[in-house]
Amino acid sequence: MNSPDDLLPHQTLALAYAKADLRAQFETALLLENRLGAVLRGASEPMIAQLKLAWWRDRFAQSPDEWPKGEPLLARLSGWEGTVRLVALVDGYEALLGDALGPASARSFASGRGRLWAVTAQAAGLEQAAGEAARAGALVAYADLAANVASAEERAVVVATATEVRPPRSLPRGLRPLQVLAGLADRALARGGVDPASGAGAYLRAIRVGLLGR
Repeated sequence: MNSPDDLLPHQTLALAYAKADLRAQFETALLLENRLGAVLRGASEPMIAQLKLAWWRDRFAQSPDEWPKGEPLLARLSGWEGTVRLVALVDGYEALLGDALGPASARSFASGRGRLWAVTAQAAGLEQAAGEAARAGALVAYADLAANVASAEERAVVVATATEVRPPRSLPRGLRPLQVLAGLADRALARGGVDPASGAGAYLRAIRVGLLGR
């Protein structure tokens, strides 16, 4: 069963700045991102990853009333509106299964991750900030991708493509965990696509954004 223990340390730090009544929504979004990322990392063959991603795509194409019981992440998402839009999230992960990573596949991945955060903003009652949340989520996606690609050439492609995304303006207080992650992503991309959590400066940046929102 998924738990907060499945989060990465910098995600846990970002989550610490969530409002108590919105913590579950952010935790769910992060766990879903990590679950789909694990599908790509853990599959021995692209076809296996495609099959697992197809299962999630099929679920998001359904009404939550039709979802199977017993999957903790689906249970967490069952009360959310607009989960059909998460098909784009799955498509974004699948775009990374191609032979070569290029701008188009990087954009698809970032766009899908952005869509998740737009849906999360809606679930948090902050639908008016969905566009900014999507931009922040895309920036985080680019930083994550740059830090995990196989070569310096691919990293350069991701960093260059990420410049198409304007860093989001200050998000509403209710989206502070996403603001923290976007701050770390902006820092990482400016340093050539390093791990967003690398270096003591990363955690100082996270704390500053968490407290001040910038």
